[in-house]
Amino acid sequence: MKLELAPTDGQNAFTGYGDGYVGINGARHAGNIVVLPRRLVPGWTEHGFDTLTVADFETLAALEADILLLGTGQRIRFPRPELLTPLMRIGKGLEVMDIAAACRTYNILAGEGRKVAACLLFS
Repeated sequence: MKLELAPTDGQNAFTGYGDGYVGINGARHAGNIVVLPRRLVPGWTEHGFDTLTVADFETLAALEADILLLGTGQRIRFPRPELLTPLMRIGKGLEVMDIAAACRTYNILAGEGRKVAACLLFS
């Protein structure tokens, strides 16, 4: 699906998504990635959803974002509670959704100037 956006003043924005990829500022990305308004973190984890580790969530906890969106592929899957320890320790929440919803939600929040990160898993 293609997304139409208002100008974002040089910020990263999702411009489309489909089976196994997302478009960010018109460029196609097919691997696990974190998208922040001014930064991309490709390959933030080498793991798939079923093999995520606490270290993967420590990486997310260190991001300069107030809102973390976890896109878990084509369907919503919730991570095991013990994986969330690094986020709970610092009082950072995590919203879990499918990738399509994460892309749309990120664009809205980033467009409002919010400190948001979309953390996307493709496997």
